[in-house]
Amino acid sequence: MLGINTLLRLAAPAVWFAGMALTQSTALAQDPPPPDVQRLSEARAKITVNTNLVVLPVTVKDSSGRLVADLGKDEFRVFEDGVEQKIDVFTQEAFPLSMVILIDNDLKKSDSKQVEDSLAAIVGSMSDLDEAFLCRFDQFFHPGKGFTSNQDTLLTELKRTKLDSQTSMMSPGGPFNGPSINGHAVDGSPSVPESTRTILAAPTKALDDAVFSAAELLKTRPRNRRKIIFIISDGVNGGKKYNTNTFDNTVKEVLAHSISVFAVGVGSAVVDRRLERLSEYAHATGGDVYYAASRESLEELYSRVTEEARNEYTLAYAPRETKAKDYHDIEVRVRREGLNILTRNKYYTGGVTQ
Repeated sequence: MLGINTLLRLAAPAVWFAGMALTQSTALAQDPPPPDVQRLSEARAKITVNTNLVVLPVTVKDSSGRLVADLGKDEFRVFEDGVEQKIDVFTQEAFPLSMVILIDNDLKKSDSKQVEDSLAAIVGSMSDLDEAFLCRFDQFFHPGKGFTSNQDTLLTELKRTKLDSQTSMMSPGGPFNGPSINGHAVDGSPSVPESTRTILAAPTKALDDAVFSAAELLKTRPRNRRKIIFIISDGVNGGKKYNTNTFDNTVKEVLAHSISVFAVGVGSAVVDRRLERLSEYAHATGGDVYYAASRESLEELYSRVTEEARNEYTLAYAPRETKAKDYHDIEVRVRREGLNILTRNKYYTGGVTQ
């Protein structure tokens, strides 16, 4: 009779092969992990593991708009529903970005040319750990090819982006209603015929729906990455007639998944900046908005946006002594006077249904 040690030695190869087969099949069924998965800092590891933590990216600027980078943990105070919270995680490290680059597909011709010529500069503002998903919007949302951290792939996609072209403007319920890329429906349905493609269409844009759709793409990205929607637009929005989602509904979805909205306004947004929806999204989600008057300023602002988003302070806390409800108000203060704080002012405990 074979001894137990002998049986274990004989069984080991079969067990090893079975384990390898299970590992391989599991890997094929899942998206590949982010490229920095093996390089998590202690702070990012805590945020990943402790899903009960409320994570707050916080930007601090002085009265001249310059980033303030020398604050310590003891200079911050966090309140939830008026109750001061203990800060469990504090770090100033640069978090890698997961961003949806959301480009306005219905700009004035001169503005479109400036944006097209500037897009390649976005790659220069990214680190090798960042990932991006390129999308366009007009009356509909036009997703690109997916998240990529390959800068050569993204650069090629950006250079091939042509705005104000081949957008489906069929009436709701028509056979070709929905997102399209280069005239082809993303769901595999028949191509949009030339007669239904409109160049330089009237401003019937659905900005609220586009932001909602971008949030849906970002919500499954890891918690230890900074999730942002980066909008390049004139801020024009078609209102209820063209949007399924309201502004409040969209903000709720964005905040439910710890996403911040950053924007670069072009064209009319530069002239009438205080009335733009871009500012409202940035303010509600703890992001920021800039206004560009030329291609050169666009390229400079791309770097400023990604630098600000990547290098924010990160505060996280486990809520204490607050009541269970759907949303909670948040306030972040600093002890040093004369500083401006950019962060979200509330969070939701769950997403919303479109």
